[in-house]
Amino acid sequence: MSINILMPALSPTMKEGKLARWLKAEGDAIAAGDVIAEIETDKATMEVEAVDEGVLGRILIPEGTEGIAVNTPIGILVAEGESVPAAASAPAAQAAAPAATSTPATAPAPQAAPAPAPATTGKRVFASPLARRIATRKGIDLSTLKGSGPNGRIVRRDVEQAATAPAAPAPAPQPATPPAAPVAAGAGYESVPHSTMRRVIARRLTEAKTTVPHFYVEMDVRLDALMALRKQLNAASPAEGPGAYKISVNDMLVKAAALTLRRVPKVNVAYSDDATLVYDDVDISVAVSIPDGLITPIVRRADTKGLRQISTEIRDLAARARAGRLKPEEFQGGTFSISNMGMYGVKAFSAILNPPQAGILAIAAGERRPVVQGDDITVATVMTVTLSVDHRVVDGALAAEWVSAFRDVVENPMSLVV
Repeated sequence: MSINILMPALSPTMKEGKLARWLKAEGDAIAAGDVIAEIETDKATMEVEAVDEGVLGRILIPEGTEGIAVNTPIGILVAEGESVPAAASAPAAQAAAPAATSTPATAPAPQAAPAPAPATTGKRVFASPLARRIATRKGIDLSTLKGSGPNGRIVRRDVEQAATAPAAPAPAPQPATPPAAPVAAGAGYESVPHSTMRRVIARRLTEAKTTVPHFYVEMDVRLDALMALRKQLNAASPAEGPGAYKISVNDMLVKAAALTLRRVPKVNVAYSDDATLVYDDVDISVAVSIPDGLITPIVRRADTKGLRQISTEIRDLAARARAGRLKPEEFQGGTFSISNMGMYGVKAFSAILNPPQAGILAIAAGERRPVVQGDDITVATVMTVTLSVDHRVVDGALAAEWVSAFRDVVENPMSLVV
């Protein structure tokens, strides 16, 4: 019995993805658990494992194809010696089904009702599901387009270019006020297509900023005691070998934020329509910059871990994040976020919340500043931190209490090691 290999949903926000690479060829034997392809999602490039065994009878969608909707057939798995069903030769987008790598091809899956398609010349048109949807919405005849995708396949950019091309000779009524151009007239530019991650970041940040009422609390924090403790801890590390370590200021600030969330647990929360959700664990999402944008791998139960363990985990998570090799459970979830731009010399900034989390701490650079101590003026290393909170569940006074507690932990850092 043949089985359709479907485009899997590899993250909660994934609606479509890119088939980056096939790791199996047509005719290859496949065992359950074999890695058969790499899929580029909105977060990372992930490996897809087969859940059934057989032979890869046909590849329906070539590698490099973008905009493949979740649950679209991408290949066909057959038993050894079985012929590939002719009906499965053309990929068709299927209605959402329980997320799985494969489903029986002989059992007809429910399909979304097709929208009226533009008239065609009768010849077979090869186009991605996303390109077909856009063409239907914009009333574009796919048979008139030349595809720029693999093997002449029509992809999204072909349809979008056709939609923005000069109109047909028949003049259309001109609007009273012409629409604004995307760039200044005569300005030269290069059009760089958005990656899947960049599109999702744009959507989620727009939703966060427009639907969640942000409230900000800023405070200066002295770092001298924490940096002295860090120097002492790193001096105790072996020069090399498996026991060697190097703790960063960021590692210590992650632990400080986790301990502060234990002291002020009402910030370790999320908003829902019916209740405030108070988290049991303190899971810190640490913002990591990668070529396509930003990802937030998570240090789970950070308040219970030592500085060496936190340091090791952050280094490993950051390296695999930049390589696109994080597992979904390593970046999905988290109860609070930290974004540190101190390495860039930033004096202060405000971060956008990562819903459903109710708090994110923006950490700026530590710098030598004059400070008043009693009746004297002295010089200290000071950094500015800004806490952004969801004002629906964290009031201003509570946010101020949290930042004050965080400053106390950082300026008296022995609680980080005892």
